[in-house]
Amino acid sequence: MAVALYGASLVYSVFLWRRGFRQDDRVNYCLLLAAFLFHFLAMWKRGVSFQRCPVHNLYEASLFIGWSIMLALLVLGLMPRLRFLGVFASPILFGLGVFGLMPMLDQVHSEPLAAKGTALSLHAALTLLAYGAFGLGAVAGAMFLVQEKDLKQHKARAVLSLLPPIQRLEAVVKWQILAGLALLSAGLLVGILWVPAPSGYSIRGDFKVLWSVFVWLMYAALLGLHLGFAQRGRRFAWGAVSGFLFILLTFWGANLASPLHSP
Repeated sequence: MAVALYGASLVYSVFLWRRGFRQDDRVNYCLLLAAFLFHFLAMWKRGVSFQRCPVHNLYEASLFIGWSIMLALLVLGLMPRLRFLGVFASPILFGLGVFGLMPMLDQVHSEPLAAKGTALSLHAALTLLAYGAFGLGAVAGAMFLVQEKDLKQHKARAVLSLLPPIQRLEAVVKWQILAGLALLSAGLLVGILWVPAPSGYSIRGDFKVLWSVFVWLMYAALLGLHLGFAQRGRRFAWGAVSGFLFILLTFWGANLASPLHSP
């Protein structure tokens, strides 16, 4: 039901896009809210069924990243103009939902990894929340690029649209990347300090760990360039979009290439 509602939001988002974002986004916001309720119910039922936080395989990771993006969207959507973030997020949410429903993703981890309990769940939840924050930063970056293009090429459309000013969107990108870096730092620290590797495995040199460190360095460099005035405006927005595209395209492969993180 959640995926179907994300699909309906995607279709309605095309209508809003064709109207030049001149129509209030309350209908789309309500569609996403309904999808979020079904999404949350699915995660809650799974967590109760397995007696753990549902963050331990690719299916659960897909659900959790989408859920974290939706949670932030609903909060930001309390400000009317930022509701249009949902228009740009709906393709990601629908894609994550469809991907999560693919066969063979919902596999159970081996007992040594699954038995790490609370520390492992906290580590996984923090890192997936970080990717959700990066995802919302990419959504705001995409909206920034659309609004900037309209300002340059279609000034009347930009004035008539209900999209927020690009300065506010740039601030949203910055704060989402800051939040993502903080959450990813906490997740990596919890994983290193409180989740010892099972016998016969090594955290140092694990492909997923190295990949996570690379993602942290990539976003830290992007934020550092932004704060140092070398990466502002359009380039900063493209950096946020490109960074999350990299995560989407490589996250699943990094998981499968890691003996610690694949079933």
